[in-house]
Amino acid sequence: MADPTHYQSFDLLASLVAVVRPDAKVVFSNAALEDALGISRRAIVGASLADVFSEPAALRDALAGASHNAFATLRYDGFLRRNGQDLLPVHVIVTDADTQGYLVVELVPQEQQTRQDREERLAQQALANKELIRNLAHEIKNPLGGIRGAAQLLEMEIASSGLSEYTQVIIREADRLQTLVDRLLAPHRRPHMVGDVNIHEVCERVRSLIVAEFPKGLRVVRDYDVSIPEFRGDVEQLIQTVLNIAHNGCQALAERMAQGDAQLTFRTRIARQVTFGKTRYRLALQLHVIDNGPGVPDSIKDRIFYPLVSGRDGGSGLGLTLAQTFVQQHHGQIEVDSQPGRTDFKILIPLP
Repeated sequence: MADPTHYQSFDLLASLVAVVRPDAKVVFSNAALEDALGISRRAIVGASLADVFSEPAALRDALAGASHNAFATLRYDGFLRRNGQDLLPVHVIVTDADTQGYLVVELVPQEQQTRQDREERLAQQALANKELIRNLAHEIKNPLGGIRGAAQLLEMEIASSGLSEYTQVIIREADRLQTLVDRLLAPHRRPHMVGDVNIHEVCERVRSLIVAEFPKGLRVVRDYDVSIPEFRGDVEQLIQTVLNIAHNGCQALAERMAQGDAQLTFRTRIARQVTFGKTRYRLALQLHVIDNGPGVPDSIKDRIFYPLVSGRDGGSGLGLTLAQTFVQQHHGQIEVDSQPGRTDFKILIPLP
């Protein structure tokens, strides 16, 4: 008889996992499989895993092959029959990896697999971009200081006030570039200051700043779940994150503000058994920043968190990049769902 405690680590996985005998009888089911099938773990254990597939024979053949050492691992696509729901397409991975003669069956929902692949691709791209930007910023910084210093020395030598106007242009533009470089380097310079964070205090701080900057034509809606617990994090980074997202939204709401019907919503919720970044979390904070603006342009939707990508004339394209960097430092991520009339930036951060 299988000892369930031997397999409890599978409960930490986002994938649906069952440990079965060669005849497909389940000896252990993780929490993710229980949730996906909509039936209790007690009902799953002892039943045949093949019976929850639309084509049971495919799983039985795979288990037979694995148990006779025909292969170490087999992968195929199938469909799960869920309690009262549509069929769920899954990628099935059968592995003979148990010393007691049991087999491990991992089921990855294809939608989840696609999302995981996309998250991994974006994470790798973001990492490469941050390294490139950091190196580029350091390379710019030294000659920039030299240009500014030379312009200042030249101004001291010039007698004509008309010519000094040109040196002032050089100095001003050098200062502007210096500010941009400092913003690029900001996430890597400042230490991560961890303390207790109340997410609603963060939202209220941002709300007061937004209302002060956009006093007319904007309605700010607060939809809070006050049961959300405090968590460990960097409050200043999170304020900057939410402010960057909210500020972008307000700038996109310019036309609606002129009409007097612009709306920005801060919504907090607790998500349970949520998966992101290839990890399943029992609890996570969901902070939505929603605006009723025109939406993110299709041309930049897939690149919106990349450095220097902006949908607004004159925008630096750094606000969302910094926001994503700060949230990733909290082991979270930002997702965006946008169409004309509604843009929803969702911040996900694990809760204790």
